Amino acid sequence: MNKAFTLVLGAAFLAVPAFAQQAEPLDAAVVEKIRQEGLKNSQVMDIAFYLTDVNGPRLSGSTGLAKANQWAKDKLTSWGLKNAVIEPWGTFGKGWEVEKSYLALTKPYYQPMIGSPKAWTPSTNGPVKAQVVVVKASKEEDLAQYAGKLKGKVVMMEVTTPIKTTFRADGSRYTDEQLQKMAEPVQPTAGRTPMTEEQMAAFRARRALATKMSEMFAKEGAVAVFSGRSGSHGTFFTSNGASYALDAPTVLPEFEMAQEDLARMSRLVSAGIPVEVELESKTRFLTEDPQGYNVIAEIPGTDKKLKSEIVMLGGHIDSWHAATGATDNAAGVAVMMEAVRIIKALNLQPKRTIRIALWGGEEQGLYGSRGYAKKHLGDPQTMKLLPEHAKIAGYFNLDNGSGKIRGIYTQGNEAVAPLFKEWMKPFNDLGATTVTNRNTGGTDHLSFDGLGLPGFQFIQDELEYNTRTHHTNMDTYDRLQADDLKQASVIVANFVYQTAVRKDKLPRKALPQPKPQS
Repeated sequence: MNKAFTLVLGAAFLAVPAFAQQAEPLDAAVVEKIRQEGLKNSQVMDIAFYLTDVNGPRLSGSTGLAKANQWAKDKLTSWGLKNAVIEPWGTFGKGWEVEKSYLALTKPYYQPMIGSPKAWTPSTNGPVKAQVVVVKASKEEDLAQYAGKLKGKVVMMEVTTPIKTTFRADGSRYTDEQLQKMAEPVQPTAGRTPMTEEQMAAFRARRALATKMSEMFAKEGAVAVFSGRSGSHGTFFTSNGASYALDAPTVLPEFEMAQEDLARMSRLVSAGIPVEVELESKTRFLTEDPQGYNVIAEIPGTDKKLKSEIVMLGGHIDSWHAATGATDNAAGVAVMMEAVRIIKALNLQPKRTIRIALWGGEEQGLYGSRGYAKKHLGDPQTMKLLPEHAKIAGYFNLDNGSGKIRGIYTQGNEAVAPLFKEWMKPFNDLGATTVTNRNTGGTDHLSFDGLGLPGFQFIQDELEYNTRTHHTNMDTYDRLQADDLKQASVIVANFVYQTAVRKDKLPRKALPQPKPQS
């Protein structure tokens, strides 16, 4: 997921408007079958195991992602889904992966350190042993003092923020009070609060300084860069250190590291104690196939009139590289795959076609779902719509970690609220109770919502998502919660099935205005 956890943009559920859809009675026997199959015969953790431990990191364009795509296609086919395909969504750029990584402090004593090469950065020139220089600079003029002093050195910025002990638990669940508040009225807003002129100026200055530093470090002959963002207890947040574009300029090798190791080196150098390190990174760029891909498969509809209409569900299968992308987003992929497995295992007969989509390139900008939407549904920049746009009955997404489903965001679509409340009732005892008309941002349902289609993301317990696993070296299989993923699977299966058998497609909001690129 490429986002802050929850971005509230819309109006909360106030009251059911006159035009709201009336909830049809559910087939209680079918709902109970879905519940029993998903809770007693679940394969969700086995799916997650193959996505993470077996296929490994799934950075966009990497071998790991290609392996996971093929595995998912084959698994969906083995369950009886039809028309399974690994479909290109457009040009991505260079793939990249780590073949070797080693990092240790050697002076004033030896100790291994925690870190990983940043994505799309080059290899070191074999093993490197070098002194560390700590750069203290808040403006471009501060860099002049380092001229002629960086050749053959490893450079890092001074660590000025203390690492503090917190007495709050890493993991948390929504309380009843928090869920109630989510369903209370809020004033609708147009989007993020815009930056002030001062904030924008400060942001531009930081970016300009970072660019100047990178240029100077390379020009002066530094051999590598150490960096890091927030994190504690050995957890570091990972990202890319260079562009994945085919014509991206060359940068220095760079390691993203645990804050404790960076802070220790910063303190030692500031105290006048020399610091030396050993490091080696061996990374590989993949340029043979610059395309990005989605995995698509279907359960064909059975109704003569409705089978051409499509109910979609999905989540992104790509991840970052410092771990195996378990909560972001093997969890969501495993739940969506398990949901269609449940429907097939019960031999349910959906009237509409059910189509699962496992998106690529989400972490770099929702590329997979946006490319799919533009290819099949329409262009949000012009709002020129394609014929398949009219056939989409609804889209359901999961990409908020391993937590159980507590409800669903309706993206301001008040007409679906009564339906969703009814569909949630059989799972109230499992903690799923909340239907809110608030919006949430940052993941693939936006590619549908942006075209005026009914696209939704579920509300999930955060657990350790923002504190420990989201885009970190700790995003591993061990952080997955089996009971939560089973619960999520049966709820998704029910929502998808109900959408596939009801008389009408899900109601839609008004079409948005075109959004031409600036």
